[in-house]
Amino acid sequence: MSSATVRKLTTIDDVREVFPIVAELRDHLDETRYLELYEQMAEEGYRLFAVYDDDQPVAVAGVTVSTNFYLGRHAYVYDLVTTEAERSKGHGERLLEHVHEWADERGCEAVELESGRWREDAHRFYTERMGYEKYCYSFVYDLS
Repeated sequence: MSSATVRKLTTIDDVREVFPIVAELRDHLDETRYLELYEQMAEEGYRLFAVYDDDQPVAVAGVTVSTNFYLGRHAYVYDLVTTEAERSKGHGERLLEHVHEWADERGCEAVELESGRWREDAHRFYTERMGYEKYCYSFVYDLS
């Protein structure tokens, strides 16, 4: 993985290029809806980062910074996915390490993320490899 680098995605072409990877995690989105939502999210502070290996994107993370009573100032990872063919090659670890550094540079006290209950492999990665603590349940109330 020596040729792998992390880049902040700064153009709409960059964001469009990683859509197939994001869609592996968010398979309910088509590209049009993805770009519409991205535009709104970017205005709210959402940032995308990607690992590129040999100039090809292989992993993506979407992050915001916010503040609340229980974590203080923190980064929240909304999206983290490595394309299926590139999993278990260290790309996700490299990307999360970058997010940790990015968050620390912005005065964050923690990095938080959620993961679907069925994603047991991801949970092992977060807790055993990356040192995350499983500390709460997340609930959603659908208003639609």
